Amino acid sequence: MTALTATVEPVPASVELRRVVAASLVGTALEWYDFFIYGTAAALVFGKIFFPSYDDSVAVLASFATFGVAFLFRPLGGFFFGRLGDRLGRRSTLVLTTLLMGFATGLIGLLPTYEEIGIWAAVLLVLARICQGLGAGAEFGGASTLLAEHAPRGRRAYYASFVQTGVQVGLLTGTVAFLLVGLLGEPAMLAWGWRIPFLASFLMVFVSLYVRLRVAESPVFLEMERDRTVVETPVRDTLRHYPRSFLIGVGAHICDTAVVYIYSAFMITYLTTEIGVSRTVALTGVILFSLVVIALQPVYGALADRIGRRPLNIFSVLFTAAFAFPLFLLVDTGQPVVIWLALIVATALGFAPMIAVQPIFYAELFGAGVRYTGFAASREVGAAVSGFSPLVAAALLAAGGGSPWLVAGWIVLTALVSLVAFALSRETRDVDITASHARQPAPLVFQGPVIEPVMEPERSRRGVAR
Repeated sequence: MTALTATVEPVPASVELRRVVAASLVGTALEWYDFFIYGTAAALVFGKIFFPSYDDSVAVLASFATFGVAFLFRPLGGFFFGRLGDRLGRRSTLVLTTLLMGFATGLIGLLPTYEEIGIWAAVLLVLARICQGLGAGAEFGGASTLLAEHAPRGRRAYYASFVQTGVQVGLLTGTVAFLLVGLLGEPAMLAWGWRIPFLASFLMVFVSLYVRLRVAESPVFLEMERDRTVVETPVRDTLRHYPRSFLIGVGAHICDTAVVYIYSAFMITYLTTEIGVSRTVALTGVILFSLVVIALQPVYGALADRIGRRPLNIFSVLFTAAFAFPLFLLVDTGQPVVIWLALIVATALGFAPMIAVQPIFYAELFGAGVRYTGFAASREVGAAVSGFSPLVAAALLAAGGGSPWLVAGWIVLTALVSLVAFALSRETRDVDITASHARQPAPLVFQGPVIEPVMEPERSRRGVAR
């Protein structure tokens, strides 16, 4: 199959579904590798080479501030590329985000340092990070939408969970890249070694394009094109017809955004500077919990197809809140095995179920006509709210005199915000994912304490993989 015929050449549904799963996993992994290596570099390197005029603690804060800048632009990327995805197609838009993310990351590896051009080095770093944010703002929503709309009835959560598996593979490979670079030694890593993981993105972008250009467009979008029901103003229609879903989407992404960057970025700094363990121990902890989360994604996805999305979402944030203080009690022992075990438990029972359900949870919040826009924009507004968590955590640690309990309290607060969102959400396991209600929203009926829209049962539509 070529890129020009991918949307029209007949392919067996099972073959096409496997192809979409592989493309979503590989493409998302490569794009989020780009996004995550910045967090690791911000924790280990950027403070020293882009902000050397400050003392160590201030340099770390400045470095994490540049890390958080991307989150301010992720909603813009969600709205802009989401609109393109709902009007022009899911696959075509993902190709654009792949190019933007890949080249922005590669260019970071070519940037001059503070010693070479002064403050302009930090300015260029921020501009590249902004481009990363724009691309990331549409990547996850687009990949999840494409896969969810290809997936068969009754197994949507299982198949969609592979998008989140790709995200975690990106985190794992990015962490491994810096672990290997660290073997060069501190002087070599600071001089030139840190550039290698970023420059590798130039090669990875072509791999991502290859797998994505071989995938057929979403059958749901193709049917909307045939029926001429493609929404002309997806941003307006999302906010007009799905205000409640949009707000739920914002709140639902607060907790997992906060904790993943605390576990993967802030924790590296905390372990190496406050607890005094080696960089290798800290990075190994991130690698171990990433492996566990990767293994659990399809397991929790399959479970969500059996018991629903809402129970897993609520359990995950409750556990995250309950384990926040025990997590730091265990980490503060300074024992590598105990540290690794604490991170594994926190992610396996709290973070993993939350993110495994997320792709299908968001896809089912919105009708087909505005799904990409609603998904990407609401999720990325939530990311913008809590994306500065490494910076917040570093500031809270300083305010607490090196004590982590304010950081643990921040985790609890973010979990409670997402708990409210999940408590107000409806169960969407049986929603008709092929239906577009953007122009005619479903009637409202009173069901207990919350006003809920009537959900149509899943119905077979021409062109949908079964």
